[in-house]
Amino acid sequence: MAGSSLLALLDDIATVLDDVAVMTKVAAKKTAGVLGDDLALNAQQVAGVRAERELPVVWAVAKGSALNKAILVPAALFISAFVPWLIVPLLMIGGAYLCFEGFEKLAHKYFHSKAEDSAHHRELIEAVANPEVDMVAFEKEKIKGAVRTDFILSAEIIVIALGSVAAATFAKQAAVVVSIAVLMTVGVYGFVALIVKLDDIGMHLCKKPNPVAQFSGNFLLAAAPRLMKLLSVLGTAAMFMVGGGIVTHSIPVIHHWIEHAAAATEPVGWLTSSVLNGVAGVVIGALVLAVVSLVGKLFRKG
Repeated sequence: MAGSSLLALLDDIATVLDDVAVMTKVAAKKTAGVLGDDLALNAQQVAGVRAERELPVVWAVAKGSALNKAILVPAALFISAFVPWLIVPLLMIGGAYLCFEGFEKLAHKYFHSKAEDSAHHRELIEAVANPEVDMVAFEKEKIKGAVRTDFILSAEIIVIALGSVAAATFAKQAAVVVSIAVLMTVGVYGFVALIVKLDDIGMHLCKKPNPVAQFSGNFLLAAAPRLMKLLSVLGTAAMFMVGGGIVTHSIPVIHHWIEHAAAATEPVGWLTSSVLNGVAGVVIGALVLAVVSLVGKLFRKG
């Protein structure tokens, strides 16, 4: 489950990098041929972004993630020590949120037209061209959005880790949760940093006289955008599987049914369980989105 949460985090960071990618490409006058349908449809395409803007964005979100965990770890340990009954409801709320976010991504992909996505990119272009727009502030706002999403996902990871050692002593709980928080932060954002630099590594290898290095460089240049697209798909699927799994695990009837279905389909029971949790996640996400949309409309009317 923690591994799936990593994919969900990668998806959100890559989405933020998309907007930053558009801005830096425009600012560097490199937009020709990259702001068309491919960029609009593939929000994870960051190859070609100026190097000085890639790692600072990842670093900024990583620092926000570290601060999130500095808040969440003590809070989780406090809850475990004094109000342990609160862990399950918080998990279910967080799981429902992940399903909601995943379904929102699907809704945007299938119910928003290309024209709307193109309009969004045109707004970014106009923002770069407008000297009155503070692009530093604009970028910071995008990063804040990623940090907010990281807060939810980090809370999920920490609470899941805490739940796995609920029977241990407080000292062991603290050691496990702190270790997980550090490993997740370093691992996720280190991996993101590596991914966004793949195109630069590929370009560097292409300039080498060695045919093997040149082949490797061309391979990396071709693989980088496809890898980001794959992470987007896996990240969205992970939101449904993790979120759906958390919610269904807390509903005994559904949880036992999924367990029986998984046992009946061994040796691929894990796949059955993942698929069923994912389907449950889609349904939960659709319901939450419907409720949120309805409440939003009622408030706007009021």
